[in-house]
Amino acid sequence: MAEEVKVLVICGSLRKRSYNAALTRALPELAPPEMKLITAPPVETLPLYNEDLQNASGFPGPANDLAAAIRSADGVLFVTPEYNWSMPGGLKNAIDWVSRVREKGDPTYAAFKHRVFAIASASTGQHGGLRSLMALRQILELGCGAFVIPEQVAVPWADTAFDEIDNLSDGRLLNLLRAQLDRLVETARLMM
Repeated sequence: MAEEVKVLVICGSLRKRSYNAALTRALPELAPPEMKLITAPPVETLPLYNEDLQNASGFPGPANDLAAAIRSADGVLFVTPEYNWSMPGGLKNAIDWVSRVREKGDPTYAAFKHRVFAIASASTGQHGGLRSLMALRQILELGCGAFVIPEQVAVPWADTAFDEIDNLSDGRLLNLLRAQLDRLVETARLMM
């Protein structure tokens, strides 16, 4: 039997009936059998990043929890909405905190090294959050030195893309998500 690949799923939306949360709920049915999906600790409890706060009080518990969850995963999948042609501030804030958490002797951006990342989005617009994916990819790759696979998924017209129980109905999108998850597992195995 193939070795289990642990993938942490981080949803950047805080909205109750979020299409991106619906997208994360669709993943278990599409994931390859050897992929174990893990839900990330919530990002909304993090205070706004401020180096003075970090210097005075250290890292808040939620930042340490999220950094530890990323470090214990073989791969990470970010699922994010698009706000004003970019990613939500709460998700960017979480990345800012995690990028600074490191154990003694670790290099900068330690949580983003030695694991593979993937990105996906759902939006009610025709581009499916594609611009948020461009911003997120730039931050992860250029800012944090993470390896992000080229396959990315953008679900357009999200308000009609899911049925009443939050299943994706578009076969093409389902195939794209399956292919992305397969590549995530394949690449994670190469990096293990």
